[in-house]
Amino acid sequence: MTKELPKTAKAVVIGGGIIGCSTAYHLGKLGWTDTVLLERKKLTSGTTFHAAGLVGQLRTSANITQLLGYSVDLYKKLEAETGLGTGWKMNGGLRLACNEERWTEVKRQATTAQSFGLDMQLLTPREAFDLWPLMTIDDLVGAAYLPTDGQANPSDITQALAKGARMSGVSIFEDTEVLDLEIDKGRIRAVLTEHGRIECDRVVVCAGQWTRRFAARFGVNVPLISVEHQYIITESFGVPSNLPTLRDPDRLTYYKEEVGGIVMGGYEPNPIPWAKGGIPEGFHYTLLDSNFEHFEQIMEQALGRVPALETVGVKQLLNGPESFTPDGNFILGEAPELRNFFVGAGFNAFGIASGGGAGMALAEWVAKGEPPYDLWPVDIRRFGRPHFDTDWVRTRTLEAYGKHYTLAFPFEEYSSGRPCRKSPLYERLKAQGACFGEKLGWERPNWFADLFANEEPKDIYTYRRQNWFDAVGREHKAVREAAVIFDQTSFAKFVLKGRDAEAALSWIASNDVTKPIGSLVYTQMLNDKGGIECDLTCARVASDEYYIVTGTGFATHDFDWIARNIPDGMHAELVDVTSAYSVLSLMGPNARAVLEKVTNSDVSNAAFPFSRINTVGIAGCPVRALRITYVGELGYELHVPVEYATTVYDALMAAGGPLQLTNAGYRAIESCRLEKGYRAWGSDIGPDHTPIEAGLGWAVKTRKSTPFRGREAIERQLASGVTKMLACFVPDDPDVVLLGRETIYRNGKRVGWLSSGGFGYTVGKPIGYGYVRHPEGVSQDFVLSGSYELDVARERVPCRVSLTPLYDPEMTRVKA
Repeated sequence: MTKELPKTAKAVVIGGGIIGCSTAYHLGKLGWTDTVLLERKKLTSGTTFHAAGLVGQLRTSANITQLLGYSVDLYKKLEAETGLGTGWKMNGGLRLACNEERWTEVKRQATTAQSFGLDMQLLTPREAFDLWPLMTIDDLVGAAYLPTDGQANPSDITQALAKGARMSGVSIFEDTEVLDLEIDKGRIRAVLTEHGRIECDRVVVCAGQWTRRFAARFGVNVPLISVEHQYIITESFGVPSNLPTLRDPDRLTYYKEEVGGIVMGGYEPNPIPWAKGGIPEGFHYTLLDSNFEHFEQIMEQALGRVPALETVGVKQLLNGPESFTPDGNFILGEAPELRNFFVGAGFNAFGIASGGGAGMALAEWVAKGEPPYDLWPVDIRRFGRPHFDTDWVRTRTLEAYGKHYTLAFPFEEYSSGRPCRKSPLYERLKAQGACFGEKLGWERPNWFADLFANEEPKDIYTYRRQNWFDAVGREHKAVREAAVIFDQTSFAKFVLKGRDAEAALSWIASNDVTKPIGSLVYTQMLNDKGGIECDLTCARVASDEYYIVTGTGFATHDFDWIARNIPDGMHAELVDVTSAYSVLSLMGPNARAVLEKVTNSDVSNAAFPFSRINTVGIAGCPVRALRITYVGELGYELHVPVEYATTVYDALMAAGGPLQLTNAGYRAIESCRLEKGYRAWGSDIGPDHTPIEAGLGWAVKTRKSTPFRGREAIERQLASGVTKMLACFVPDDPDVVLLGRETIYRNGKRVGWLSSGGFGYTVGKPIGYGYVRHPEGVSQDFVLSGSYELDVARERVPCRVSLTPLYDPEMTRVKA
């Protein structure tokens, strides 16, 4: 007899794969025992049952690596807790390198692993062979071995998680399809199923490849598509059960032992999308027809590595659809479009590796209103307008799938689905040699080639200095010595308006925004732990209106954060006006002289000081000019209605010619900001870092009694001190390439890793930023008294430390 659905629940989880069962398991552990999990067919019958089951841990983010490490820790103990076998084996993982660029990548990965506390060991080809004697090693340069990686049986792990959830009181219902959600005034009221209604206000959708279509019914955007993924299962031929998992990215393949045989699959460069017209009705526990012709390219690569595959019997070529995303990262979090609608989907064929940690993080997000730590790389709010179009999502996702095992070069750009969003200046800048990058669909000039010198505006990727290095140096010099224009039209721009706009923003912003009309305020917005959720500028344009500017990639995230933190009952409306304005950033010591040539407005320092917004007229256009800089020079952001953009740009360039005004791109911005010590959200600062730790305490209004979100946490930290502090690191060797995640050593002891890295052309040295960590406390004296080294691709590099900017335009020299 089937038990009846409960009439009410605290939360309903939709989807009975590993992510849904893990989320239900962890909600139960958090005391949410009246959680209900609904599966339309049977547990694991969607994608989980045909997953390969490799469990690797290392990612480029410390927190995502931590999340995967949590999965490993959970899988170790799950069988003992539930009495169900999981097939978990911590047999280690090998990663091969077959050329010098790949070897550099592997060494940098080993440094990253070390930074994040993982013991990734570098091996010779012979040492790798000793661990994996089935392979040929003629072409190997080296390998990396992570002893704590492993493998599991996906269905068994999921059933164990489900049993653990039931043991905590969670109810699980199979053969129960969700038909609809009941939503009233933007709030979830109930889940409607084929067997009845469950009243609840929190829904967690972990429905795999079904998630996008289901979520779209309620206005929620989940960018993923289904892609065919194949692997073979061989007959048993005496493969030892303790064989490590193996990834051979140069041959696009992966391997694991299974019942004395081998599972082998890979990521072909020409993937096949599935279910373009929609997933067939009733699809479950179903595989696709084997595509031997398409798999042949993977098989050929594998035979060169494991010759035994030529003679061993193949039991099955398994073809199953899996959900993939446009950037190769999975999707977690509360949807910005609908309160209390949570998503865990799009796991890009590593759902088993991330299942334990993702379920833990999602459960905490549901129960506590925030994730356990910063999960920006997988946050659903990283997406934006282009991701509503399934054709665009499919095009980009297929490229991401094809790059799954290719070399992950620094600064590499996607090429598909471009151009999508263009500034009005796009064609002009392209004709002048712009090499564009892309963010959130926007085309943005990264650097400019000298067409007269036959430079080609094209990135050539390498782990060494890349081909644009000298071009960016020219632009950097122009910023410091003359003037440049950066096209920053892609900035996200919001208007907060209403009679309570000041009161609302005062609560949300940690800096003082109660300034006179015309004031410009740089501020963070904090969570209750004092962590930095947003980093942006607010211009007061009227007594009841603010104009807010933030980074391109943070458009969805920051809008959501501000909107959901406007206190109940306050009259303040947030509107996205990004597409209404182009932004021409005029920067450099000659910037004022250029501006004076094109406007009759008084732009002297007395009339237009730093941190002000004025309206000036240029070529018939009313321009919002913001006196601000992110490069450390005199500068103005000129916010121009889009219809005036080309006119204003042409006027500036014509007037600026005698003053050496030139174009410059985002890589010059990055180089200049590193020298000046400006922080970047998403790397140097974020929800896990407070302004006090990041050296931004000066931008927090603790001297005033005004309440703001996060104030209590900041005051506690000011009273008790900090355990980490952001510092700048400059290697002695000017040829070192810093990219971020290099390990920081203080007096020979590991104390952290770089959050960002690059090159400063004025100081003539590489520059990195990272937090010096010490559980007993960190002070300025502690940081400055140490002797420092950086581990760069497993080589120790001496460096100097600084807590003040390396460059200041008022200084007669630079610190280097």
